[in-house]
Amino acid sequence: MSQDLLKEIQAGKLKNATSVKMASGLKTFPIELYKLADTLEVLDLTDNNLSRLPDDFYRFKKLKRLFLSNNQFDHIPKVLAKLPLLSMIGIRNNQIKIFEEDSLPLSTRWLILTDNKLTSLPQSIGDLTLLQKCMLSGNQLTSLPNTISKCKNLELLRISANKLDIFPSTVLTLPKLAWLAYSGNPFCKKHPNSNIKLPTVKWHDLKIKELLGQGASGNIYKAQYQEKEVAVKIFKGEITSDGLPQEEMNINISMGIHKNLIDAIAHVSEHPEGKNALILELIPNTYTNLGLPPSLDSCTRDIYPSDFTLSLISILKILKDMASTALHMHQRGIMHGDFYAHNILIDKEADTILGDFGAASYYEEDFEIAKALEQIEVRAFGCLIEELLDISSKEDEKYKYIKDSLLNLQISCLNESIKQRPLFEQITKQLKIIK
Repeated sequence: MSQDLLKEIQAGKLKNATSVKMASGLKTFPIELYKLADTLEVLDLTDNNLSRLPDDFYRFKKLKRLFLSNNQFDHIPKVLAKLPLLSMIGIRNNQIKIFEEDSLPLSTRWLILTDNKLTSLPQSIGDLTLLQKCMLSGNQLTSLPNTISKCKNLELLRISANKLDIFPSTVLTLPKLAWLAYSGNPFCKKHPNSNIKLPTVKWHDLKIKELLGQGASGNIYKAQYQEKEVAVKIFKGEITSDGLPQEEMNINISMGIHKNLIDAIAHVSEHPEGKNALILELIPNTYTNLGLPPSLDSCTRDIYPSDFTLSLISILKILKDMASTALHMHQRGIMHGDFYAHNILIDKEADTILGDFGAASYYEEDFEIAKALEQIEVRAFGCLIEELLDISSKEDEKYKYIKDSLLNLQISCLNESIKQRPLFEQITKQLKIIK
């Protein structure tokens, strides 16, 4: 397939192409691609056997997105720093140990280095002042450089499953951080409720039906157990961009009961492939996702269908329920870490369920750190308010009080001074008096 593509490029048939994807076990960089050097904006070389980029790779002056995941790189290619427009870099699941100073362009907004062998980050990471999303789970980091505090636009950070002995408190100074995952590090303790003994159901006692959904950490199926329809989540076992599936399972068990959360019902034993699985409450098919995951352009913010609107009454109901859910979690020392509309399910009555705990983390720290972690999640809640108000339908003037009140709450939640943000207990009280 790739050989055919290279022949087409060589023959000039892809002149002016802006995007190319090649995956066929390449061991060396295909020089034929230089014919597209003046136009190429997206280059996807995932799933090859590449270990280096040529020194003149900087010829791709218009390149904006580069994907090198599932290759054999043991270093971050320094030539990337010479690409003036490169904003998204994905080099997941390689063998990267070497990350030299000044290896990345200052235009970097989205950096994915999940599942490598990094033991440290360069001090120059702080020069990436446009960085919004940084995914570092599944490495061997023992600390974060203090210069990361200079990444003032960093909104999403994944540092789960590393070798961090203490919580990297530097991240608590980042003014826009809203989505943080850090579970599976040596400093993390298991949630005390994760040892709660759920009933155990044998795999062969379940009748597995259709696939309901697929996620980074596992697949969810509809199933029949005795006379009841349930959902069964089968965890994949390998590390995800958010962290370890085992940690997600522990959080599911530890969450406790809340009307806007999915109950864990039982463990599943004797899976034919030895995988972990949980029986969960089945969500009625009347529920759909409130939002869609961020696009490559929106980076950290959810997107919504152009014709999708909600009434201010529905928005208020959603926010009241989600604030109550977040309060329930933080009272138990649990940070969701991925508090997004695309992880909220909604029905036509604006009833909601918060799901996907793949990025959730448990904290057992001093009061100040616990408070700051909650205030980071409060910023995510502020982003949710902002997005929902953007898709609110045009209402009568009588609802102006609701909109103005939510706008004021949004401003408080998005305050770039973290300590000035309210906590969820205060937020739930404020929402209760809005009618």
